[in-house]
Parts: sequence; structure tokens; C-alpha cells
Amino acid sequence: MKEICIPIPYLKEQEIANVEVSLAGKKINYSFRVESFPWELKDEFASLTDPLERSLARIYKLKSAIENYNKEWELIQIFNPDEHADHIHVLYRKKLKT
Repeated sequence: MKEICIPIPYLKEQEIANVEVSLAGKKINYSFRVESFPWELKDEFASLTDPLERSLARIYKLKSAIENYNKEWELIQIFNPDEHADHIHVLYRKKLKT
């Protein structure tokens, strides 16, 4: 088993949850962060009326935000936004130094 699910309280923007795991007597520390990226399309996409085009524009906007995120953090999960959400939440884990 490579990963386990650990419930943690809701993280606000810029908060970091630190989790310590003990494996065969060795302690490993992980840091997690939830980021919010804009999900609502602004005026530059006002001409897009087709639902598929609007969905693709949101996906490309999110893809760009993820690609330009701090490289010390790795993407873990993208949460499903609510139907009329303004932002989408993304979970990152700080990369372990080897």
C-alpha cells in the first residue's frame, strides 16, 4: 500500500497541515496545503456560450494554474467544485527532500 487516507479538518487558504507517519520505526513528516483557484470564467470568456467550450476554458485555466504552481509542492487531488462555484480547490503535498 503506497498511500492512506487521513481525515483532517477543513484547511483555509494558506494553511498547512503537517502529518507525521511512523513506518518501521522511522518517522516521516508530510505537509499538505489546499489552494483555491478561480473557477468562474470572467469577461474574457463572455463570448463562450457553448457549455463544452466553457468547460474546456475552465480546464485549461486550471491546468495553467497547476503548471505554474510552486514546484516544491506536488498535486495530490483536485476536488469537485459545486455547480455554481467561483473557485476550485486543489490539494498539494510538499515534496520530500531525498
